[in-house]
Amino acid sequence: MPSSDPPRHRCSTALLFLLLLGFSFAAADDASWTEDSTLESPGCTNKFQMVKILNWVDGVESDDFFTGLTAQFGAALPSDAGQGVRSPVAFVRPLDSCSNLSSRLDGSIALSIRGSCAFTEKAKHAEAAGASALLVINDKEDLDEMGCMEKDTSLNVSIPVLMISKSSGDALNKSMVDNKSVELLLYAPTRPAVDLTAGLLLLMAVGTVVVASLWSDLTDPDQANESYSILAKEFTGARTRKDDPEKEILDISVTGAVFFIVTASIFLLLLFYFMSSWFVWVLTIFFCIGGMQGMHSIITAVLLRKWRHLGRRSVKLPLLGTMSWMSLLVNIFCLAFAVFWFVKRHTSYAWAGQDILGICLMITALQVVRLPNIKVATVLLCCAFVYDIFWVFISPLIFHESVMIVVAQGDSSSGESIPMLLRIPRFFDPWGGYDMIGFGDILFPGLLISFASRYDKIKKRVISSGYFLWLTIGYGVGLLLTYLGLYLMDGHGQPALLYIVPCTLGLAVILGLVRGELKELWNYGIEESESNTPEDPLPVA
Repeated sequence: MPSSDPPRHRCSTALLFLLLLGFSFAAADDASWTEDSTLESPGCTNKFQMVKILNWVDGVESDDFFTGLTAQFGAALPSDAGQGVRSPVAFVRPLDSCSNLSSRLDGSIALSIRGSCAFTEKAKHAEAAGASALLVINDKEDLDEMGCMEKDTSLNVSIPVLMISKSSGDALNKSMVDNKSVELLLYAPTRPAVDLTAGLLLLMAVGTVVVASLWSDLTDPDQANESYSILAKEFTGARTRKDDPEKEILDISVTGAVFFIVTASIFLLLLFYFMSSWFVWVLTIFFCIGGMQGMHSIITAVLLRKWRHLGRRSVKLPLLGTMSWMSLLVNIFCLAFAVFWFVKRHTSYAWAGQDILGICLMITALQVVRLPNIKVATVLLCCAFVYDIFWVFISPLIFHESVMIVVAQGDSSSGESIPMLLRIPRFFDPWGGYDMIGFGDILFPGLLISFASRYDKIKKRVISSGYFLWLTIGYGVGLLLTYLGLYLMDGHGQPALLYIVPCTLGLAVILGLVRGELKELWNYGIEESESNTPEDPLPVA
C-alpha cells in the first residue's frame, strides 16, 4: 500500500534560509594575537611564538592549559614539555613591574599586570629580582605583540618573556588568593608544516557537494534517467519544463538572490549585537530539527533503493497522519540521534555528530533549492562574494571586530557556539583545536555545481565535455587556496568565497565563453518559459 508521508523537504525548506545566512568562512580554532608595530634591534629579533602554560595547583596538574605569546626579546623556550622546568609563580611588587621590585623572586616566574611602562623595562626589573621568567597579564583577551622601543638599541634580557590573556591572569590570581601553591611549566610546541586534518575537511566539503549533485542518480538511477530524458525533450520541444510533483523545489530568482544576501547581513548584525546563550540555543534546536529531517530523507532514500517494499506498510498516527512503518522507525532513530548530540554537544566527540547532521541537512537542502541558470548564479555568488569579504575583512574597520568570526565563535560567556559549520579536530597538532568551514562555503558553490550536473545530464554530455567535473575540481582548488591563505595568515579566519567563487563561477563563465555556450547557460530555462506563455487571457467568471 502506498504511504502518504508528509512532504519530506518541507521542514528543511523552512530552515534553509537560516542556514544559508550561514557563516561563510574557514578558520582554525586557535588562540590569536593582535599585530602591533614592532622595532627590531640587537637583542630584539625573536619570532613571536605561541606558548603552552601547564599549571599545577597544590601539586595537582590541571586538565586545561593557558596560552601565551612570546615577546620579541628574551630567552627562547623549549619546544617539548619534557625539557621545560616546573617553577612556582608569584606576583611582583609593584604589580606593573615598572620600577625595582621590593622582594626577590629567586627561581620563581614573575606575574605582572600590563601597566604603562615599556615591556622591556618590566623584563629588566623581573630579571634583576632573580625571576626565571616574566608573564605579563594583558588588559583584554587578545594577546598583543611585545616589541622593543627605539631607545632599546642594545637589549640583553636572558629570561623568557610572554603575555597571557586577562582571563588566564584572573584564573591564576584566583588560585593564588586562596593561598594555594601554583606552579607553571612553559614550552612552545612547534606546529606541523602541513595540516592533514584540513585535507580531511576539504574531502568532506567536496564529497558533500558531489553526493548532493548526484543524489537522484545514486538513490534512484532509473527514475532519474527517465526524468532527465523527459526534461531534455521538453526543453527542445514546445512544452514548458515540469518538475517531479512529489518534490518541493525552490528556484532562486535574481531578486530573491539579492534579497537573500541583504537579509543575511541584517541577521548577522542581530547575532553580533544580541548574541546570548538563549539565542544560540534556539539556533541549535533549529539545526537539530533540520539535521533530523535531512537524515530521515537520506536514510529512507537509501533503504527504498534496496528494499522498495519497506515503504508499503503504513500506520495511522494521531497528529502525524498516515506514514509508513519504515518512515516512523527512521524518524525515531533520527530523533534519538539529534537529542543525543544536543545533550552531548560539549564533549570532545560531539564534532562527529555535528558533521553528520550538517552534511545530511546540506545534501537535502541542495535537493530543494536550486539555481535555474548562470545569470542567477552570477548574481547570488557575486553578492555572496562581497558579503563574505565585507563581514570578515572590512567589518573590523567599522565594528572594531570581524563580525563573521565573532558570530561564528558563539557566546563566549556560556561556551555555546553556533553549529552551522563543519569542524574536525586537528589530530596531528600539539595545540589541538579544530579546522572549520561554514555551511555557506559548501551550499553556495554547491548550488552552482548541482546546476552544472543537471545541465550536463539533460544535454547528455560526457563527463569531460561537461561542466560538473571541472567545477568540482575548481571547488577543490578554491578550498586549497583558502587553507593556504589560512596558513599564511597564521590561522586568522578567511572569507572562503574569496577563493571559491573565482574558481567555480569564474571557471563556468570561461568554459561557457570558450565553448560558445555562455548565452545558453545565462538564459537557460528563460526563453523556453517565455515562448510557452499562453497568449490568450484567462477566462473571466
